[in-house]
Amino acid sequence: MVISELDPQAVWEHFQALCEIPRPSKHEQAIRDYLKAWAEQRDLETQVDGVGNLLIRKPATPGREDCPGVVLQGHLDMVCQANSGVEHDFFRDPIRPVLKDGWLTAENTTLGADNGIGVAMGLAVLASQNLVHGPIEVLLTLDEEQDMGGAQGLEPGFLHGDYLLNLDTEEWGEFYSGSAGGVDVNVERSYVEEVPEPSMVARKLSLTGLCGGHSGSDIHLGRGSANKILVRLLVELARETDLRLGRFSGGTADNALAREAFATVTFPEIELARVQAWLAAFEQTLRQELAGVDGGVSLAMTPCSCGAVMDRRDQQQILSALHAAPHGVKRMSQHLDNVVETSNNLGIVQIAEGGFSANLMVRSLLDSATLSLAREIQSLFSLIGAQVEFEGGYPGWAPNPDSRLLALCCEVFEREYGKGTSHVKVIHAGLECGILVAKYPGMDIVSFGPDIRGAHAPGERVDVASVGKAWRLLQAILAAIPANWGASAA
Repeated sequence: MVISELDPQAVWEHFQALCEIPRPSKHEQAIRDYLKAWAEQRDLETQVDGVGNLLIRKPATPGREDCPGVVLQGHLDMVCQANSGVEHDFFRDPIRPVLKDGWLTAENTTLGADNGIGVAMGLAVLASQNLVHGPIEVLLTLDEEQDMGGAQGLEPGFLHGDYLLNLDTEEWGEFYSGSAGGVDVNVERSYVEEVPEPSMVARKLSLTGLCGGHSGSDIHLGRGSANKILVRLLVELARETDLRLGRFSGGTADNALAREAFATVTFPEIELARVQAWLAAFEQTLRQELAGVDGGVSLAMTPCSCGAVMDRRDQQQILSALHAAPHGVKRMSQHLDNVVETSNNLGIVQIAEGGFSANLMVRSLLDSATLSLAREIQSLFSLIGAQVEFEGGYPGWAPNPDSRLLALCCEVFEREYGKGTSHVKVIHAGLECGILVAKYPGMDIVSFGPDIRGAHAPGERVDVASVGKAWRLLQAILAAIPANWGASAA
């Protein structure tokens, strides 16, 4: 379909360009260079900092030169996920969206509405000839989805604006004033391999059909983790028969709930019928446990070849540690209703050729709680002699109850869409706002966006009508910022 024909075209034409140019995390150079050239063709000032973030400046409209500067911020990269069996090269192939019942979606891959829609709105402001606004900066960061490397590396003094609108949240009608911080916990350990006994039969176990989703904003929904479930299956099956594990592969991103996991195992051929019956019963148990949230879970066993298997002692230690590893909500906030405070996602597990690795993402509204849970995970895997490292840590974004930008946003929303129709919230997902406010302590920040569902998973979709509403709101907020504000009081 021609995305640019959707309303408002001012936004969708830019999102179409984003869909055409691949932009995985750490590989955003092509889209950044395209946008830099696009801006320079329109005589807009551009800068690229030392880590590759792109900044585009647009002067104030006539009569608004004395207004404070506003930064519109989004990230260029997207989470790259595809359904099993779907051939899609995220480094070469464009995203091909379809329109269904008012939602734009990518049926078998992620769409990149996170954060392509926010980027497109910022570009639409830059391109417009009739908006009313003060000085504008559009900051487009890199590598948000993996370790927030762009925001982490942002140079002090790079931004001139006093107020920042982050366009990277996914619930229309909600203004976000705080978000979780987080850290990756990377685990590695070697293991001894053995040749399976001749009496053993090899089979591939495939756990598929889970919804997946965002490991922050969806962590409280009770969806299944393919990694946790398949490890549980292996631990339980090892109690029933002489199971030996050859390989394990589950999950593809630290910030996505694992949708699929696969294991190659051997067990005595004489036990084949009993194992098949046990797996069928286990699948029914899973469907009962996940009914209403992940009822499409499927478990299959197929013949395969298997080379070496794990030493029994190493297998018992590694599977036991993974079985005990925390996943899901650790604690709900004691100060904010229905908000997750601390959680962990067992995002990626790999076992093959004598090496075991796992990636876990810890999030919390409290930086101290992030470190505490990360240390617990470190202690757990240290018990089996694994090497554990922390990577990509970033701070949480503490709410500012005195934010006048937030007060203005709520006032404008009420004027445009009616009283009581907006809400102020704190999100458990990680936003770059915490990093930005740490680098620019006086900056006043608010985040909002349209309705996006299924971010970080195939089938990700965005509500077209809500994009139009968010675009209208953005224009109204920019026009409402008064000249007498000066620098922010954050």
